Amino acid sequence: MDVQAIKRTFGIIGTDPELDRAIGIAAQVAATDLTVLITGESGTGKDVFPKIIHQNSARKHGQYFAVNCGAIPEGTIDSELFGHEKGSFTGAVNERKGYFEIADKGTLFLDEVGELPLSTQARLLRVLENGEFIRVGGNKVMKTDVRIVAATNVDLPLAIERGRFREDLYYRLNTIPIHIPALRERKADIPLLFRKFAADFAERNHIPAITLMSEAVNLLENYRWDGNVRQLKNVTEQISIMETDRNITAETLAKYLPNRVVSNLPVLLPREDTPEGMSERDLLYRVLFDMKKDIAELRAQVNNMSGGRPMEQNYVQPNSVTQIGDTVVTRVSHDEPEVHEQEYVEFVPAEEAHFGVVSAGAMTNNLSLEHHEKEMIIKALETHRGKRKDAAKALGISERTLYRKINEYGIDL
Repeated sequence: MDVQAIKRTFGIIGTDPELDRAIGIAAQVAATDLTVLITGESGTGKDVFPKIIHQNSARKHGQYFAVNCGAIPEGTIDSELFGHEKGSFTGAVNERKGYFEIADKGTLFLDEVGELPLSTQARLLRVLENGEFIRVGGNKVMKTDVRIVAATNVDLPLAIERGRFREDLYYRLNTIPIHIPALRERKADIPLLFRKFAADFAERNHIPAITLMSEAVNLLENYRWDGNVRQLKNVTEQISIMETDRNITAETLAKYLPNRVVSNLPVLLPREDTPEGMSERDLLYRVLFDMKKDIAELRAQVNNMSGGRPMEQNYVQPNSVTQIGDTVVTRVSHDEPEVHEQEYVEFVPAEEAHFGVVSAGAMTNNLSLEHHEKEMIIKALETHRGKRKDAAKALGISERTLYRKINEYGIDL
């Protein structure tokens, strides 16, 4: 079955090349029994691809089960997947078959596989390697012949680094990777999906379908869509039922798009909420504006080392930077960093904020971010007497990154 036929069969809307590529891989791998790992953001439609694989495989007449691993409590997930023996735990009044046993000769879709507990991951690895499992509370080794398709919106390599996911299981699951692009990466498909959802809703509810004016289409295409296709469908249905005028303008559409101007660049966040996948350069920017106590201590030590000479006030004072609402520090170009005030950004004066915020005017009086980077690195190295490992730790970056920055800025120690 070719890509276009699959789209018609499964109701997939879009012409994006990356989407077509993902569908093509699913169709090509369906005839094999290889394990498939589907990645992509929540709401991109990852659940359709296991069905494509199953329906185009030799197992299509067998059982197909979809299991949301993130929705099953940790205490019962092993019982759900592998079954349990009578009396194995409180409430186990009868023996129970698990999905691996029921789906024998069929396909098992493990959605949100990144949420599995480590103990369950070990059991899953054994099934993938030799098709063997043991029921909870049992001692008999059982066999199963089941095709595994897994999906996740978690960055599994990062989860491995943090000890939350087994590396050997990742490589076993990732035999054939399929990545589903986010909706914001498929701009040309957004109006097509909107029209499809609007027409379907109108047909179900016996009302005229809504249409978008040209300015509204432009706004629709340039919105971030963090909830992807699922969010677009919800917005379409909200507008369809709430608006009496069936011609939707950009002004009307904007009312249904919260925080409609969103930057894709680094956001000021608390240290414990560092986004997964943040790059080393982004980390440096965050360090510059979020090392409150560390900066104060470094400045004090440098002042002492310089004989009490006052430092230039080029740095943010401790406790003077925080995120209020959707305040975003953006980098407009590689040569001209600045604090960019978007439509939704509000810079609150320090005396009015609970923790204080650096005003846009104050920020523009400072030197460039590159200069801050260089100065921070120099002072960290001086504070730690040239010990690069300690300096890198204080800056919150890797030693390799510190070496690169020293060479980049020509820092001579």
